[in-house]
Amino acid sequence: MPKLQLHWKILIALILAVLAGSATGTEAAVFGVTFYSIYTFLGTLFLNALKMIIVPLIMSSIITGIAGIGTQGAFGRLGLKTLGYYFVTSLIAILIGLMVVNTVAPGMQNGEPVKDLIGLSDESVAEVTDKVAGRSASDITDVFLRMVPTNIFAAAADNGQLLGLIFFSLLFAIFMTRVQHPYANALLTFWQGVFDVMMQITDWVLKFAPIGVFALVAKVVATTGFAAFQPLLVFFFSVLLALLVHFLVALPLLLRLVGGVNPLRHYRAMAPALLMAFSTSSSSATLPVTLECVEKNAGVSNRTSSFVLPLGATVNMDGTALYECVAALFIAQAYGLELSFATQFTVVLVALLTSVGVAGIPAASLVAISVILTTIGLPAEAIGLILAVDRVLDMCRTAVNVFSDSCGAVIIGRSEGETGILQDPADVDSIEDREAARLR
Repeated sequence: MPKLQLHWKILIALILAVLAGSATGTEAAVFGVTFYSIYTFLGTLFLNALKMIIVPLIMSSIITGIAGIGTQGAFGRLGLKTLGYYFVTSLIAILIGLMVVNTVAPGMQNGEPVKDLIGLSDESVAEVTDKVAGRSASDITDVFLRMVPTNIFAAAADNGQLLGLIFFSLLFAIFMTRVQHPYANALLTFWQGVFDVMMQITDWVLKFAPIGVFALVAKVVATTGFAAFQPLLVFFFSVLLALLVHFLVALPLLLRLVGGVNPLRHYRAMAPALLMAFSTSSSSATLPVTLECVEKNAGVSNRTSSFVLPLGATVNMDGTALYECVAALFIAQAYGLELSFATQFTVVLVALLTSVGVAGIPAASLVAISVILTTIGLPAEAIGLILAVDRVLDMCRTAVNVFSDSCGAVIIGRSEGETGILQDPADVDSIEDREAARLR
């Protein structure tokens, strides 16, 4: 029997969870232990395991990515162009998500919030409204204050202080490259080892993802029945619509208008990397394939791609930022809240900042969503329910993340005066022809 890939295992787990949850309900028990309590235990255990690996994974990912680039002396014009591109595309993605979620309103059904349907807490809408009502534009300044923690170890112990951890990691990586080489090399070796270990632990934890998803979804179905899935499907297609707009409209327009290249040729050049990203849900795991496609298929120089793409795998998460924004506003709508412009702007800002620190692995954005919810005063418990549809959306948004990175490499390469980028149709057909053309 062929070994099933993870996404097929999770799909099977979702189907079994629906059947098991509807069959057992909240009262059925075995040996005096209810199935509902078993679902709760397994689901909480899986979420705890995900949260356990986030801090060391984010720190090691950012430090090794930035420091590795910094040793090449590449901070300068190329760095400013790259960071500028990543900021603009992430902001565009978030605004697209904001427009779609306000238009479709997945958290509302027949004019009523879907709080009870999707099994959120019994906390009244009035209590949640009081929490959000106290939030204003002044909370934006608090976001920047939290970026500079007074105690980095306390920030690491508190997921709500993830921004401070990201800021410290960026500073550490930049200045690590400025110390004497023996010490810099030792630090880089240490953090690279931490990153490699954390990736292996992550792979091990994700082997239990089907069990975790089964438990979380079965718990919801046991409590609310099938009614919970109608608003979740609306949420699912809202995110998918926003991702498609960014993937098929916004990024191709940037390629055409700013880079001056044919977007269709770039889609063909990046097809292997996009399929890898969709299958693995990991921009980090896809990076070697992305580098090969951008250099050999799209014709971007190694100088540009080796800087832009590793940095993008760490800090450029268009699809993730879009998803965080839509998920936060979906939960707000589910509670029947009318978020003010200032609060929605806070969501945009925090989504932009937290997307920088999201590791390029499956489900890492869940913690970033909890940071957004905490910032605007919403309860974070609905994240467990979103996980029911998170896997497929994770596959889609990872493909968007990788495609945005590749578009950045092409656009920045063109701005640096590189020729031969996606100009000849034969450039995406044969590696041998491309290499021969380069030699000529």
